[in-house]
Amino acid sequence: MVKAITDSEFQTKTAQGVSIVDFWAPWCGPCRMQSPIIDELSEEMEGQVNFFKMNVDEETKIAGEFGVMSIPTMVIKKDGQVVEKLVGFHDKDRLTEVLKKHI
Repeated sequence: MVKAITDSEFQTKTAQGVSIVDFWAPWCGPCRMQSPIIDELSEEMEGQVNFFKMNVDEETKIAGEFGVMSIPTMVIKKDGQVVEKLVGFHDKDRLTEVLKKHI
């Protein structure tokens, strides 16, 4: 299950385990293409990876800290440390590959 996350929750919710945060906006076409893939992977990898979405129009602080200039951007954290940053649309196979190497 993909959960919405806010700037104030970001550090605590991504402090343990493997997390992916999808920075997106409702008006972004590639984000709308990415969303069903994120949803599908969240079901397939439940218990292994935490899936979050952050709306960059509403939550600007963390997106700014990560230098998010293009969306979708996905940040993968393991035990609170950023291990990957992916910019643009990524297909399911590519995301699966990236996530599995951090599990």
